[in-house]
Amino acid sequence: MVDLRSLEVFYWTATLCSFRRAAERLNTTQPAVSQRIAALEETFGLKLFERRARSVCLTAKGRELLVYAERFLRLRTEMMSAIASSDTMKGVLRLGVSETIVHTWLMRFIEAMSQTYPGVTVDLSVDISPNMREALLSRDLDLAFLVGPITIPSLVNLPLCSYSVAWIASPRLDLGPGEVTLADLVRHPIITYPKNTNPYVQLHDLLARSNLPPPRLYSNASLSTIVRMTVEGIGVCVIPPEVVSREIESGELRVLPTEVLLPDIAFSAAYANTPDCGLAAPAARLACAVAGGTGLQ
Repeated sequence: MVDLRSLEVFYWTATLCSFRRAAERLNTTQPAVSQRIAALEETFGLKLFERRARSVCLTAKGRELLVYAERFLRLRTEMMSAIASSDTMKGVLRLGVSETIVHTWLMRFIEAMSQTYPGVTVDLSVDISPNMREALLSRDLDLAFLVGPITIPSLVNLPLCSYSVAWIASPRLDLGPGEVTLADLVRHPIITYPKNTNPYVQLHDLLARSNLPPPRLYSNASLSTIVRMTVEGIGVCVIPPEVVSREIESGELRVLPTEVLLPDIAFSAAYANTPDCGLAAPAARLACAVAGGTGLQ
Protein backbone atom coordinates (compact mmCIF):
# COMPACT_ATOMS: atom_id res chain seq x y z
CA MET A 1 0.00 0.00 0.00
CA VAL A 2 1.38 3.42 -0.98
CA ASP A 3 1.32 5.95 1.89
CA LEU A 4 1.45 9.73 1.78
CA ARG A 5 4.94 9.91 3.28
CA SER A 6 6.32 7.78 0.46
CA LEU A 7 4.58 10.00 -2.10
CA GLU A 8 6.03 13.07 -0.40
CA VAL A 9 9.54 11.57 -0.56
CA PHE A 10 8.97 10.68 -4.21
CA TYR A 11 7.69 14.18 -5.03
CA TRP A 12 10.68 15.98 -3.55
CA THR A 13 13.17 13.55 -5.04
CA ALA A 14 11.61 14.16 -8.45
CA THR A 15 11.43 17.94 -7.94
CA LEU A 16 15.00 18.32 -6.68
CA CYS A 17 16.47 15.54 -8.87
CA SER A 18 18.48 14.31 -5.91
CA PHE A 19 18.12 11.82 -3.06
CA ARG A 20 20.45 13.96 -0.93
CA ARG A 21 18.57 17.21 -1.44
CA ALA A 22 15.24 15.49 -0.88
CA ALA A 23 16.57 14.15 2.42
CA GLU A 24 17.67 17.65 3.46
CA ARG A 25 14.31 19.11 2.49
CA LEU A 26 12.41 16.47 4.48
CA ASN A 27 14.77 16.45 7.49
CA THR A 28 15.61 12.78 7.04
CA THR A 29 18.58 10.73 5.81
CA GLN A 30 19.57 9.83 2.27
CA PRO A 31 19.35 6.07 2.99
CA ALA A 32 15.79 6.59 4.26
CA VAL A 33 14.88 8.35 1.01
CA SER A 34 16.50 5.59 -1.04
CA GLN A 35 14.56 2.94 0.88
CA ARG A 36 11.26 4.75 0.31
CA ILE A 37 11.91 5.02 -3.42
CA ALA A 38 12.99 1.38 -3.65
CA ALA A 39 9.82 0.31 -1.84
CA LEU A 40 7.68 2.35 -4.26
CA GLU A 41 9.44 0.81 -7.24
CA GLU A 42 8.87 -2.66 -5.79
CA THR A 43 5.19 -1.88 -5.17
CA PHE A 44 4.64 -0.77 -8.76
CA GLY A 45 7.00 -3.33 -10.24
CA LEU A 46 8.94 -0.80 -12.32
CA LYS A 47 11.66 1.86 -12.20
CA LEU A 48 10.60 5.37 -11.29
CA PHE A 49 14.03 7.02 -11.62
CA GLU A 50 17.07 6.75 -13.80
CA ARG A 51 20.13 6.96 -11.55
CA ARG A 52 23.00 9.19 -12.64
CA ALA A 53 26.32 10.07 -11.05
CA ARG A 54 25.08 13.07 -9.05
CA SER A 55 21.36 13.25 -9.81
CA VAL A 56 18.29 11.29 -10.78
CA CYS A 57 15.62 11.85 -13.41
CA LEU A 58 12.13 10.45 -13.80
CA THR A 59 11.28 7.60 -16.12
CA ALA A 60 8.12 7.81 -18.22
CA LYS A 61 6.13 5.98 -15.53
CA GLY A 62 7.75 8.17 -12.90
CA ARG A 63 6.37 11.24 -14.65
CA GLU A 64 2.90 9.68 -14.61
CA LEU A 65 3.17 8.97 -10.88
CA LEU A 66 4.30 12.54 -10.20
CA VAL A 67 0.94 13.86 -11.40
CA TYR A 68 -0.91 11.65 -8.91
CA ALA A 69 1.55 12.42 -6.10
CA GLU A 70 0.96 16.16 -6.58
CA ARG A 71 -2.80 15.63 -6.40
CA PHE A 72 -2.58 13.65 -3.16
CA LEU A 73 -0.23 16.15 -1.50
CA ARG A 74 -2.25 19.18 -2.60
CA LEU A 75 -5.43 17.56 -1.26
CA ARG A 76 -3.70 16.90 2.07
CA THR A 77 -2.65 20.56 2.26
CA GLU A 78 -6.19 21.72 1.48
CA MET A 79 -7.60 19.37 4.12
CA MET A 80 -5.20 20.59 6.83
CA SER A 81 -5.88 24.22 5.94
CA ALA A 82 -9.64 23.73 6.10
CA ILE A 83 -9.91 21.44 9.14
CA ALA A 84 -6.86 21.64 11.40
CA SER A 85 -6.44 24.23 14.14
CA SER A 86 -3.50 26.61 13.77
CA ASP A 87 -2.20 25.28 17.11
CA THR A 88 -1.59 21.88 15.50
CA MET A 89 0.69 23.18 12.73
CA LYS A 90 4.30 22.29 13.44
CA GLY A 91 7.60 22.55 11.62
CA VAL A 92 10.24 25.01 10.48
CA LEU A 93 9.50 27.92 8.14
CA ARG A 94 12.64 29.00 6.24
CA LEU A 95 11.96 32.71 5.75
CA GLY A 96 14.01 35.18 3.72
CA VAL A 97 13.47 38.89 4.36
CA SER A 98 14.62 42.13 2.76
CA GLU A 99 16.35 44.39 5.25
CA THR A 100 13.81 47.14 4.58
CA ILE A 101 11.16 44.89 6.12
CA VAL A 102 13.48 44.15 9.07
CA HIS A 103 13.59 47.89 9.83
CA THR A 104 9.80 48.31 9.66
CA TRP A 105 7.26 45.59 10.56
CA LEU A 106 9.14 42.25 10.72
CA MET A 107 9.07 42.04 14.54
CA ARG A 108 5.28 42.43 14.51
CA PHE A 109 5.09 39.55 12.01
CA ILE A 110 7.32 37.32 14.16
CA GLU A 111 5.13 38.07 17.17
CA ALA A 112 1.97 37.30 15.18
CA MET A 113 3.49 33.99 13.97
CA SER A 114 4.35 33.03 17.53
CA GLN A 115 0.80 33.71 18.71
CA THR A 116 -1.00 32.16 15.73
CA TYR A 117 1.27 29.16 15.05
CA PRO A 118 3.05 28.38 18.35
CA GLY A 119 4.34 25.07 16.97
CA VAL A 120 6.15 26.68 14.03
CA THR A 121 9.79 27.80 14.26
CA VAL A 122 10.90 30.60 11.94
CA ASP A 123 14.40 30.14 10.52
CA LEU A 124 15.19 33.71 9.43
CA SER A 125 17.74 34.95 6.91
CA VAL A 126 18.17 38.54 5.69
CA ASP A 127 19.30 38.99 2.10
CA ILE A 128 18.81 41.01 -1.06
CA SER A 129 15.86 40.19 -3.30
CA PRO A 130 17.78 38.62 -6.25
CA ASN A 131 19.44 36.13 -3.91
CA MET A 132 16.14 35.25 -2.25
CA ARG A 133 14.51 34.72 -5.64
CA GLU A 134 17.15 32.11 -6.49
CA ALA A 135 16.78 30.51 -3.06
CA LEU A 136 13.03 30.15 -3.60
CA LEU A 137 13.57 28.53 -6.99
CA SER A 138 16.16 26.10 -5.59
CA ARG A 139 13.81 25.35 -2.65
CA ASP A 140 16.34 26.62 -0.11
CA LEU A 141 13.68 29.05 1.20
CA ASP A 142 10.01 28.36 1.87
CA LEU A 143 8.87 31.99 1.89
CA ALA A 144 10.46 35.37 1.12
CA PHE A 145 9.46 38.99 1.66
CA LEU A 146 11.17 40.72 -1.25
CA VAL A 147 10.91 43.36 -3.94
CA GLY A 148 8.32 42.02 -6.32
CA PRO A 149 6.25 40.59 -7.70
CA ILE A 150 8.36 37.85 -9.29
CA THR A 151 6.78 36.91 -12.61
CA ILE A 152 7.62 33.22 -12.61
CA PRO A 153 4.77 30.68 -12.91
CA SER A 154 6.26 28.37 -10.29
CA LEU A 155 6.04 31.07 -7.61
CA VAL A 156 2.98 32.49 -5.86
CA ASN A 157 3.10 36.25 -5.13
CA LEU A 158 0.96 38.12 -2.60
CA PRO A 159 1.25 41.93 -2.42
CA LEU A 160 2.62 43.07 0.95
CA CYS A 161 3.28 46.81 1.00
CA SER A 162 4.96 49.61 -0.88
CA TYR A 163 7.30 52.39 0.21
CA SER A 164 8.00 55.74 -1.33
CA VAL A 165 11.69 56.57 -1.77
CA ALA A 166 13.18 59.83 -0.57
CA TRP A 167 16.46 61.68 -0.69
CA ILE A 168 17.73 61.82 2.90
CA ALA A 169 20.75 63.56 4.36
CA SER A 170 22.34 64.79 7.55
CA PRO A 171 21.67 68.45 8.40
CA ARG A 172 25.44 68.94 8.44
CA LEU A 173 25.52 68.65 4.62
CA ASP A 174 25.40 72.07 2.98
CA LEU A 175 22.20 71.70 0.95
CA GLY A 176 20.31 74.79 2.11
CA PRO A 177 16.76 75.11 3.45
CA GLY A 178 14.90 75.30 0.13
CA GLU A 179 14.20 72.89 -2.72
CA VAL A 180 17.21 70.79 -3.68
CA THR A 181 17.89 70.20 -7.37
CA LEU A 182 19.45 67.09 -8.84
CA ALA A 183 22.59 69.09 -9.59
CA ASP A 184 22.81 69.96 -5.88
CA LEU A 185 22.26 66.35 -4.87
CA VAL A 186 24.97 64.85 -7.09
CA ARG A 187 27.59 67.20 -5.67
CA HIS A 188 27.64 64.69 -2.82
CA PRO A 189 28.08 60.91 -2.86
CA ILE A 190 24.77 59.07 -3.37
CA ILE A 191 24.28 56.02 -1.13
CA THR A 192 21.67 53.36 -1.86
CA TYR A 193 20.78 49.69 -2.31
CA PRO A 194 23.08 47.07 -3.96
CA LYS A 195 23.77 47.15 -7.70
CA ASN A 196 21.67 44.13 -8.65
CA THR A 197 18.44 45.49 -7.11
CA ASN A 198 15.58 47.43 -8.73
CA PRO A 199 16.03 50.59 -6.60
CA TYR A 200 19.68 50.86 -7.64
CA VAL A 201 18.90 50.31 -11.33
CA GLN A 202 16.14 52.95 -11.27
CA LEU A 203 18.42 55.45 -9.55
CA HIS A 204 21.29 54.71 -11.93
CA ASP A 205 19.02 55.22 -14.96
CA LEU A 206 17.76 58.53 -13.56
CA LEU A 207 21.28 59.82 -13.07
CA ALA A 208 22.41 58.56 -16.49
CA ARG A 209 19.64 60.56 -18.19
CA SER A 210 20.42 63.76 -16.30
CA ASN A 211 23.38 64.94 -18.47
CA LEU A 212 25.13 65.90 -15.24
CA PRO A 213 28.67 64.85 -14.32
CA PRO A 214 28.71 61.21 -13.16
CA PRO A 215 28.15 61.18 -9.38
CA ARG A 216 29.87 59.01 -6.84
CA LEU A 217 27.30 56.24 -6.39
CA TYR A 218 27.87 54.04 -3.37
CA SER A 219 25.89 50.79 -3.23
CA ASN A 220 25.62 48.74 -0.06
CA ALA A 221 23.79 45.55 0.91
CA SER A 222 23.45 46.68 4.53
CA LEU A 223 20.77 49.25 5.29
CA SER A 224 22.30 49.79 8.71
CA THR A 225 25.57 50.79 7.03
CA ILE A 226 23.74 53.09 4.60
CA VAL A 227 22.03 54.81 7.53
CA ARG A 228 25.29 55.16 9.48
CA MET A 229 27.13 56.61 6.50
CA THR A 230 24.34 59.13 5.99
CA VAL A 231 24.22 60.15 9.66
CA GLU A 232 27.98 60.69 9.53
CA GLY A 233 27.49 63.11 6.62
CA ILE A 234 29.33 61.02 4.02
CA GLY A 235 26.59 61.52 1.43
CA VAL A 236 22.90 61.57 0.52
CA CYS A 237 21.02 58.29 0.80
CA VAL A 238 18.08 57.18 -1.32
CA ILE A 239 15.88 54.89 0.80
CA PRO A 240 12.34 54.88 2.27
CA PRO A 241 11.93 57.40 5.13
CA GLU A 242 10.22 54.69 7.23
CA VAL A 243 13.59 52.99 7.61
CA VAL A 244 15.04 56.03 9.40
CA SER A 245 11.95 57.38 11.17
CA ARG A 246 13.77 57.56 14.53
CA GLU A 247 16.74 59.40 13.04
CA ILE A 248 14.39 61.88 11.34
CA GLU A 249 12.46 62.48 14.57
CA SER A 250 15.69 63.03 16.50
CA GLY A 251 16.99 65.50 13.91
CA GLU A 252 19.99 63.36 12.91
CA LEU A 253 18.59 63.10 9.37
CA ARG A 254 16.11 65.02 7.25
CA VAL A 255 14.09 64.32 4.12
CA LEU A 256 15.27 66.73 1.45
CA PRO A 257 12.64 68.82 -0.35
CA THR A 258 13.07 68.01 -4.04
CA GLU A 259 11.08 67.33 -7.18
CA VAL A 260 13.50 64.55 -8.16
CA LEU A 261 11.23 61.54 -7.76
CA LEU A 262 11.85 57.80 -8.01
CA PRO A 263 9.33 54.91 -8.25
CA ASP A 264 7.97 53.37 -5.07
CA ILE A 265 9.42 50.06 -3.91
CA ALA A 266 6.77 47.33 -3.85
CA PHE A 267 7.24 44.21 -1.74
CA SER A 268 5.64 40.79 -2.16
CA ALA A 269 5.42 37.60 -0.16
CA ALA A 270 6.59 34.87 -2.53
CA TYR A 271 6.61 31.10 -2.14
CA ALA A 272 6.85 28.08 -4.39
CA ASN A 273 3.61 26.83 -5.88
CA THR A 274 4.10 23.29 -4.56
CA PRO A 275 1.39 20.86 -3.43
CA ASP A 276 2.68 20.85 0.15
CA CYS A 277 3.28 24.57 0.76
CA GLY A 278 1.44 24.16 4.06
CA LEU A 279 3.43 26.57 6.23
CA ALA A 280 4.37 29.10 3.55
CA ALA A 281 0.84 29.90 2.35
CA PRO A 282 -0.77 30.78 5.71
CA ALA A 283 2.38 32.60 6.83
CA ALA A 284 2.25 34.71 3.65
CA ARG A 285 -1.39 35.58 4.31
CA LEU A 286 -0.54 36.52 7.89
CA ALA A 287 2.28 38.76 6.64
CA CYS A 288 -0.18 40.53 4.33
CA ALA A 289 -2.44 41.22 7.31
CA VAL A 290 0.46 42.53 9.40
CA ALA A 291 1.83 44.72 6.59
CA GLY A 292 -1.66 46.02 5.79
CA GLY A 293 -2.10 47.02 9.41
CA THR A 294 0.91 49.33 9.22
CA GLY A 295 -0.87 51.71 6.86
CA LEU A 296 1.87 51.36 4.27
CA GLN A 297 -0.19 49.88 1.46
